[in-house]
Amino acid sequence: MALDASFIGRCYPAAATYQVGREKIREFADAIGDTHAAYRDVGAARAAGYADVVAPPTFAMILALRAQDELINDPKFGLDYHRMVHGSQSFTHHRPITAGDELAATLYVDSIRTMGGNDIVALRCEIIDSAGGPVTTARAMLVVRGTGP
Repeated sequence: MALDASFIGRCYPAAATYQVGREKIREFADAIGDTHAAYRDVGAARAAGYADVVAPPTFAMILALRAQDELINDPKFGLDYHRMVHGSQSFTHHRPITAGDELAATLYVDSIRTMGGNDIVALRCEIIDSAGGPVTTARAMLVVRGTGP
């Protein structure tokens, strides 16, 4: 069953903000195996020009996934999570994410198309700071396998 194309253009506003903490950044850096000192040490981060510990570029995925969950768990959308794979992910950073940031993520459904019996969903997540300034634009493509004949 094809996904509901009327969802194109829908927006899922941030349900809550996310407080970026030094420990969360360190845990994420550990999880991806990145030992860069600026992800752990305030002095190293400041020496590199940041106000506080800086997050690895893919840290924004935490917020993007939370935003995507709003769509994925929307029963009206009809997405079967067991038939979905992550097709691609990209980030455009408008500024670095640092400890102390309070961020909010809004998800947009940019397109839904069917190709080879699969639904391809293009999503855009706009992450902003507490002042409303842009931080990161995360784009994802989800592939939902068709149910077959």
